[in-house]
Amino acid sequence: MLDLATTDNVKSATTDPHRPKDFLDLTEIKSFLEAAKAGRQGTRDHLLFLMMYRHGLRCSEAVDLRIEDVSFDRATLWVRRLKGSNSGMHPIEGDELRAIRRYLATRDDSLPWLFVSERQGRLSRFAVNYLVDRTAKLAGFDNLHPHCLRHSCGYALADKGVDLRTIQEWLGHRSIEMTVRYTRISQRRFSGLWRSG
Repeated sequence: MLDLATTDNVKSATTDPHRPKDFLDLTEIKSFLEAAKAGRQGTRDHLLFLMMYRHGLRCSEAVDLRIEDVSFDRATLWVRRLKGSNSGMHPIEGDELRAIRRYLATRDDSLPWLFVSERQGRLSRFAVNYLVDRTAKLAGFDNLHPHCLRHSCGYALADKGVDLRTIQEWLGHRSIEMTVRYTRISQRRFSGLWRSG
């Protein structure tokens, strides 16, 4: 029995409104990221969610990111995993690197954290939960939680045909069993099975 897409976490208005799931597909992610730009801190929020999605970050890993974790010269991000997961170096795409520079240009503090609150402190997990919820409503989703962005990363990679071991390393999973869930509902793995050779 599939236990992956059965949690009643996200109801999508843009695809099937009856489909309970715990991740967003590519179209939904685009809507969500676009909606993130609308707030007072739109530059920060868009970047935060983009990085949580692209790097499969847990909420606590995202708020713990420091500016020094970003290497602008090498276009890399040091991802410090929690919960016993494996940390590692991730490449940063050009659009993401530009978004980081754009966001940092709006700041005039000397705080070490990458994401800061309007009160000049590290962004809290509570704040991220609130921002995700607010952005989800703007994008037309119900009951979205920050971990959905991590799951969305795993499903997107599986759907691109990325092999299981690479997804495991990217997400920092110690056990491959944690990663298998993402390939189980990927339709791509079945495409071409009956194509005549």
